[in-house]
Amino acid sequence: MQYGICQLSIVPVRSTPDEASELITQLLFGEHYKVLECRKKWSRIKTVADKCEGWITNSQLTFISEDEFNDIETNKVINHVSELISFVEDANHILTPILIGSCIPDTQSLPHHFNGKLIDKAQTKENLVKIALLYLNSPELKGGKSPFGIDSAGFTQMVYKINGHHLLRTAESQSKQGTALSFVEESEEGDLAFFDNALGEIDHVGIIMKNNYVIHVNGKVRIDRLDHTGIYNNDLRTYTHQLRVIKKIV
Repeated sequence: MQYGICQLSIVPVRSTPDEASELITQLLFGEHYKVLECRKKWSRIKTVADKCEGWITNSQLTFISEDEFNDIETNKVINHVSELISFVEDANHILTPILIGSCIPDTQSLPHHFNGKLIDKAQTKENLVKIALLYLNSPELKGGKSPFGIDSAGFTQMVYKINGHHLLRTAESQSKQGTALSFVEESEEGDLAFFDNALGEIDHVGIIMKNNYVIHVNGKVRIDRLDHTGIYNNDLRTYTHQLRVIKKIV
């Protein structure tokens, strides 16, 4: 088994070893992973945080030793960047831009200096919405999880991750986590609302706010009304998503 760590701001992870294939997720700076298979130009990896498998180009692959990988896993000391954009500096004083939610592991695997702001580890549930608002107006991108492109499940995953809580990578898998609530009125700020399509498949998720609002990704990260039917888009004057279930994760 081989291991790697992301030393770029963003690395795309694709469904097949082809630049034109579907983007299934992204690696952000500092995220570590297992390397399952190496080919001439591509390698198949498995992310540690959410067990997501896909292909990255070898030109963006950075190997680490098993000892370094185990050190990250054992220490579990991972700090998350709190600013939308900040920088790390390498030994040659070259700056690399990194994005909110990037990891700064307590390890020698990343020989970079970082003096930006990290997330306060003493987080409350109310801070979920505060972090979510930092992504407001980020464009929608299937497979994305950065403020420059993000999908609905990537959005909720990143907001929860930054606050120290683990979510899986898709809306359908996230819907299997936590405890279901019976009514919208039972929900609290920071709970998750899940929505299904015409086939009954859960394909969308958002974060509940106060006063029957939800922040979610539809074209961009936006705020809309939420009721028992689903999400009402006031700009379009119609419902855009049908509510399936509300989950309390934390």
